[in-house]
Amino acid sequence: MKNYRVAGALAAAALTLVVIAGRALACPFCSAPSLTLTEQVAQSDAVVLVTWVDATRPAPPATTSVGSGDGEAAVATATTASGSPMAETIFAVEKVVKYAGEAPKKGARIALPRYLAAKKGDLFLLMGNKGTSIDWATPLEVSQTSFEYIAGAPAPEDPVAQRLEYFLEYLEFPDQLVANDAYGEFANAPYEDIAKLADKMPRERIRKWVASEDTPPTRMGLYGLLMGLCGNADDAKLMERIITEPTSEFRLGIDGVISGYLLLTGGKGLEVVDRTKLASKVVVDAEGNPVLDDKGQKQPVPFSETYAAMQALRFMWDFGGETVSKDRLQESMRTLLDRSELADLVIADLARWQDWSVQDRLMKLYGTEGYDIPSVKRAVVRYLLVCSRDKGEGADAKVPEHAAKAQAHLDELRKTDPRTVRDAERFFFPQ
Repeated sequence: MKNYRVAGALAAAALTLVVIAGRALACPFCSAPSLTLTEQVAQSDAVVLVTWVDATRPAPPATTSVGSGDGEAAVATATTASGSPMAETIFAVEKVVKYAGEAPKKGARIALPRYLAAKKGDLFLLMGNKGTSIDWATPLEVSQTSFEYIAGAPAPEDPVAQRLEYFLEYLEFPDQLVANDAYGEFANAPYEDIAKLADKMPRERIRKWVASEDTPPTRMGLYGLLMGLCGNADDAKLMERIITEPTSEFRLGIDGVISGYLLLTGGKGLEVVDRTKLASKVVVDAEGNPVLDDKGQKQPVPFSETYAAMQALRFMWDFGGETVSKDRLQESMRTLLDRSELADLVIADLARWQDWSVQDRLMKLYGTEGYDIPSVKRAVVRYLLVCSRDKGEGADAKVPEHAAKAQAHLDELRKTDPRTVRDAERFFFPQ
């Protein structure tokens, strides 16, 4: 079964920080490049396909002999500005994609004041912006295939779903420049536009990508999501095997796989996720039996696995429609209140989801072992602040029971822990 190894814990921590930072409009399980190739082309004044002709290395510093006072020769180095050849690379124009001003003809030479080693005839794409002349960026080495991909790509201003249909064919393309860029287009795209392509997705190819150990781990979140949009019952079984595979390692992209699995299986699939990722604190197999390590000890569920399942709950809340009911998602999220290391995040989600059923439970947890840390206590106070403001509509509306109870709890905490309440209110920005 697939092994989602990464270099180390730093990668896991970095991913967690990125995800916690907020829910972007783009694909929720993708890490996108800053600019895709089509965006770079769109932002450039000049884009030209060229071939490498020749290059000149920068001259080494010149040396001069300087006589010493006693007649012996001493050697010192000096750089001479005159007479030294400058670094330069010469390209020949093959095809102009766009150009501000009069475009150069095929065969015309373009000289860049830098040294770039290559072979005669190697293809590069030059992109630049116009000032007094064209200021060229670092040349991008391309193949004829990748150039045709770039030249044929739809413009950024075209409808997103229409653009994605073009890039869909280039996912896992043999040319890595193309494959990485096509992934970047999906990573930058809103989920709603990705979902529009469900009936056009190459299901069998996506299944192979999800199952293959050769698939880059950074793309597994996207492919798991695509599988959830176009897959069938057999694909759901494959995803369940991946999800329930006992592991003690960080698995990049497993949050997208879980989300895609829930899109296919709904409430029944959530029962599996509850049993293996949320309710159990130790690693269990598909039947719920604890998995023992080489020493016969039960293995704790990795934090990253539990957090990935939590991310899947958030995804289903925001994008899952009626695949899983809101009440059922709240029930699973409440399970995570038993995890003190996740409590502040869980409480914030329950407040966002307006689940006011856990007020008494939060008050019982407040300040107890594992929950006696500032971030958790502030989360409880903010939960109560949001709840207390959930008033009925209209000037004569009766204050809901949960809002009145939340206000009473706040009043109690202002007496027993006034500092935490003040700290929580200081940075409280109700939605």
